[in-house]
Amino acid sequence: MIIAVDGPTASGKGTISLALARHFGLPHLDTGLLYRAVGWQVSLDGKNPDDPNDALSCTAFPDSLLLDPILRSEGTGGLASRVSVHHAVREALFERQRGFALQPGGAVLDGRDIGTVIAPEAEVKLFVIASVEARARRRWKEMQERGDTRTLAEIEDDLRRRDERDRTRAESPLRPADDAVMLDTSDLGKDAAIAAAVAAAEKKLQS
Repeated sequence: MIIAVDGPTASGKGTISLALARHFGLPHLDTGLLYRAVGWQVSLDGKNPDDPNDALSCTAFPDSLLLDPILRSEGTGGLASRVSVHHAVREALFERQRGFALQPGGAVLDGRDIGTVIAPEAEVKLFVIASVEARARRRWKEMQERGDTRTLAEIEDDLRRRDERDRTRAESPLRPADDAVMLDTSDLGKDAAIAAAVAAAEKKLQS
């Protein structure tokens, strides 16, 4: 069984996909971490994330990098959005994601193109959305707890720019699969969002 959870930054897809993995007893992959790792490796190497050759040269990052908490930072998220527009980068990471999805027993993957590109045959496809305002508030609270001084307005602007890049890129743009279940978490707390996702997944599996 493959479960694909897609959606924009801070929509809640990561929390939801982890909960689905626990509920169904499946391994989980946050595919965004792969792109964040590439983006951060580009930064470490002093290269240009907007240059496809520079970005491609950093796709062979060490697995240990995926454990680095710096990958969860806002700055690294912005780098990930920039390197992910390159066809060569997406091609280099495709097989890694595809192999995880097709492992015996199945898996839960979250990202931006799981249901449309990585695992279009997934039995369950969820597309998680939320308003920019709701997503910015969530991210702002997280960042405050980490001591980040960025303002709410700055975070909203950053999210809008990243959404635009993700939606309009030529390679695997952010969009729901035709058979995806839409889940709006704008007005849902964590527990309610998880409950709605589990209910939607179980309904899909029973249909």
